[in-house]
Amino acid sequence: MEISNHDHNEKPNTEPNINFMRSTTAKIIMVGVLTLVLLIPLQYVKNLIEERSQSQKKTEEGITRQWGDNVFIYGPVIKVPYQTSSSIEYAYLFPEKLAADADVQSESRRQSMYEASIFNAKVKFAGNFGTPDLSKAAILPENLQWERATILMNTNGLKSIRGAVAVNFNGTKYTMEPVANEYTADSLISLETKPINLSAARSGKMPFSMDVTYSGTKRLGIAPIGKITETKMTSNWHSPKFSGYILPEKQSVSDNGFSATWKISQLNRPFAQQHLGKLPNLKGYSFYVDLLIPVDEYQQNMRASKYGFLVIGLTFLIFFLIQSISKISIHIFQYTMIGLALVMFYTLLISITEHSSFMAAYLIAGISVVAMITLYSISILKDRKFPMFIGASLSALYTFIYVIIQLENYALLAGSIGLFLILGAVMYFSRKIDWSK
Repeated sequence: MEISNHDHNEKPNTEPNINFMRSTTAKIIMVGVLTLVLLIPLQYVKNLIEERSQSQKKTEEGITRQWGDNVFIYGPVIKVPYQTSSSIEYAYLFPEKLAADADVQSESRRQSMYEASIFNAKVKFAGNFGTPDLSKAAILPENLQWERATILMNTNGLKSIRGAVAVNFNGTKYTMEPVANEYTADSLISLETKPINLSAARSGKMPFSMDVTYSGTKRLGIAPIGKITETKMTSNWHSPKFSGYILPEKQSVSDNGFSATWKISQLNRPFAQQHLGKLPNLKGYSFYVDLLIPVDEYQQNMRASKYGFLVIGLTFLIFFLIQSISKISIHIFQYTMIGLALVMFYTLLISITEHSSFMAAYLIAGISVVAMITLYSISILKDRKFPMFIGASLSALYTFIYVIIQLENYALLAGSIGLFLILGAVMYFSRKIDWSK
């Protein structure tokens, strides 16, 4: 009789616990915790994408070391020594007119699964120097050593130059050689002629022409040092990015390449035509063209993975609503399998992207995961109506995310509208659920 009373006393204590574990609240908590747990493998996927992206950058750096660096051109400039009370200093004179014509032939160079853009650029310079006037520089005319003047050109690296460099000045050809020059602007190297006697020639216009051939990667930049600088650049590369202090006056981009022209006056930039002591660093006042790889697929993979939490949360929400409406029981283990399948989408995406395009990889990975979850949900839900709805919902969700990834200017607007519509749909389908159970 005592044993019977003991059993009778224990029953009221265990029943509420059993009821709570079967309640809607408990199921919501478990699904929520599982969603947070799945952020751990999702973070590992993001780390994998970042690691592969770093491998891409290292490959680009390797190609850069072998082929040539970004190219920056600064010249030609007349360099005139003058005597001070204690030492020899230098005056630098910029051209009155500078015209540059650059023909840039580009291609994509691959190493293993990665690629970088390389180019060969033939740059032709022409123009003239005007009559020098250093009267405002507080230099006595007798201290200027015109007979020891030279012509120099600055660049960011000699490895990129192909062949000899010579300048045709006043009808005479002068070879340019690399020199150690403490007066050169930061991180630039000088090519300089031997002394040219300008004692007689400096009284009039001094024409010049110069051809330089470069091999480089990604970027070509030119300093607009002429009182009037006119530049034309043509290329077979179809994905340029124009940047720098001044954008092109005209530009045309097509699948066959691009052309761009710049016309820059002395009034358009904040530096003078003459400098004493040291050449200024003009990289910040120059114009550039970057030859971009059309699509940064690792960046798109990273953007896709950032929506992983949204995909997992909405998918679990769909299953939970179906479970609540249809009274079909879905075990937490089955939720786990569905969540892992959703995480696998991103590993499939990054691995297939490295051997194909992002669009093809997204399509293959999306179809594979949607098909897997749809077939798995047939066995869970014992019906074809709900699994077909799940398949359609996942297809719409992945399509929605792909559209957002492709958009740039309207990504936030499209994402906000889409999430608003999703919230409205959830509110509509959950309005008749009895949350008291």
